[in-house]
Amino acid sequence: MKQLRLPVLATHITGWLLFQCLPLVFILGQSRNNTSLLDILSHYHYWQFSFYYVAIFYLHSYFLLPQLFAKKRKLVYFILMLLLVLSVFKVKPFEQLIFSTRGGLPMENRMRQPPPQDIKFGSPPNEMRGGPRGGNRGIDIISITLFIMIITLSVAMDLTRKWRETTERAARAEADKANAELSFLKAQINPHFLFNTLNNIYSMAVTKNENTAGTIMKLSNIMRYVTDDVNEDYVSLQSEVDCITDYIDLQKLRLGKKVSLEYTVTGDLENKKITPLILMTFIENVFKYGTSNHEHSSLVIKLLATESRIDFLTQNPLFATDRKIERTGIGIDNTKKRLEHLYPGKHKLEITRENGMFTVQLSLYS
Repeated sequence: MKQLRLPVLATHITGWLLFQCLPLVFILGQSRNNTSLLDILSHYHYWQFSFYYVAIFYLHSYFLLPQLFAKKRKLVYFILMLLLVLSVFKVKPFEQLIFSTRGGLPMENRMRQPPPQDIKFGSPPNEMRGGPRGGNRGIDIISITLFIMIITLSVAMDLTRKWRETTERAARAEADKANAELSFLKAQINPHFLFNTLNNIYSMAVTKNENTAGTIMKLSNIMRYVTDDVNEDYVSLQSEVDCITDYIDLQKLRLGKKVSLEYTVTGDLENKKITPLILMTFIENVFKYGTSNHEHSSLVIKLLATESRIDFLTQNPLFATDRKIERTGIGIDNTKKRLEHLYPGKHKLEITRENGMFTVQLSLYS
């Protein structure tokens, strides 16, 4: 059984206390004898009635629904439900309670006396009519009704819990998305990044490089995309690729001769959607932890768009220390959560560290 949080536990206790009050009100209200509350509470059939329905509720809520029905084992679920219904027909918990507590008499006296005629509920058991014990006692409608109510309540609470969990996951995903956008924005306005980029742009301007204006525009496009254009869960793949290309072009300004970069985008980008910035965490890590001033490094970034999927690959050497690599896990964990929420069952992510190379392979399915 799943652990119940304190507010939920209080709700369960309150609900069952109210449920146990129902037969008390009925019996005390219908009885014209000297039946006291203590007589009912001390009676075996009262607690049998209560625990019977409590057991059915929790059996259905924490075993039948999650372990059988939710896992597509519906045949077993319906067979067990049928057995529970048959048990209600057999046990007749409400009828047992009413006739065993009627009049507050001891059981041996009630067995010898006919039932009072002022309580109009069903048909008294055969033994109370002087008939043979174990004969046909009819259908206990109220017990069946209570059973249906208990099962309905169990299903309603399960649906409410799932709705709440879905809402919470959506809220967390939205927060993760905002954190991802903020993280990337911080990366772009990081003083070191801006210093290098603006210094390169300055050098280009001094030498009257014809690409100066285009470089400034790339930086502007990235800032605009991050701050204005990623408010939706999905954007066009072309827009995402344009942002990635601008980012890579700016990063190439600072790469030395010891770094080689293979960046390719192939396939049909038209009419395809993707979650904004879902790939950027992996691309940032390629440049942040895959380059060295002293050793040669080969960086790979590939994106392939087909009719039914988007395949993405990054690969870079592991120059970073273990501590630095662990810090990248925060962004990767964030990205994993967003993938689970926005691409449930429609993505495959593989991250490997082998032979000194850090490799990310991501597939997004339509």
